Amino acid sequence: MTSIALFGAGGKMGTRLAGNLKGSRFDVRHVERSDAGRERLNAHLGVTCVDEDEALDGAEVVVLAVPDTLIGRVLSGIEAKLKPGTMVMILDAAAPFAGHLPERADLTYFVTHPCHPPIFNDETDAAAKRDFFGGVAAKQHIVSALMQGPDEAYALGEEIAKVIWAPVMRSHRITVEQMALLEPGLSETVTASLLVVMREAMDEVVRRGVPKEAARDFLLGHMNVLGAVIFEETPGVFSDACNKAIEFGKPALMRDDWKRVFEPDELMASIRRIT
Repeated sequence: MTSIALFGAGGKMGTRLAGNLKGSRFDVRHVERSDAGRERLNAHLGVTCVDEDEALDGAEVVVLAVPDTLIGRVLSGIEAKLKPGTMVMILDAAAPFAGHLPERADLTYFVTHPCHPPIFNDETDAAAKRDFFGGVAAKQHIVSALMQGPDEAYALGEEIAKVIWAPVMRSHRITVEQMALLEPGLSETVTASLLVVMREAMDEVVRRGVPKEAARDFLLGHMNVLGAVIFEETPGVFSDACNKAIEFGKPALMRDDWKRVFEPDELMASIRRIT
């Protein structure tokens, strides 16, 4: 059995991973510093945590389910205990992209992140429909990158990624740089910001007299049909009136140079702010 040391096992993310790893072919050693986290793991999963030395003894993979701001600190604290060839798995591209990982050529760095369940899906089970994050009941796609290490190590990293993010549909192999373009670039800087603007727009029409429930129903329904056409989920075209609204609305809402958020220096600045 491949041995995995799971750090941050009792946190919100760690508990999800611990649940999915339970019953897998992997020998998982759980590390959690907080009393609340240890109690949570024991109560929900029947898992007993061990200290980091015991977890790292013979561990072939170290999974860091800790916040981005702690990745560098945690790794620097255990680096000397990692034997050559150990795979370190990070769950977000921020810390690796920002250069917070130790310069150890004899370690394998594998980065993986969920795409989260897609808006357009075929889920029929009630629990899956309400699993917005993924990794519990709803199917999702994932992205992974082998940042450094032998190419044959990718297969093991992807196998673990498919377990911790299960149930998984498509698994995409990309680079760490591409993952940074996706997050924070595409998913947070662009998508989250625009969704916040859409919510503020809904609040504004409510302030102007539209009942909140009517405004929310109207907005979410139009997000569905407009999104299906824009992202080619269904064939279709917009009306002349809609196209004209987009033509005049986009420059009113967006700066001409908004795509600069994907430039390397802008991405690095964004990542440094969160790490």
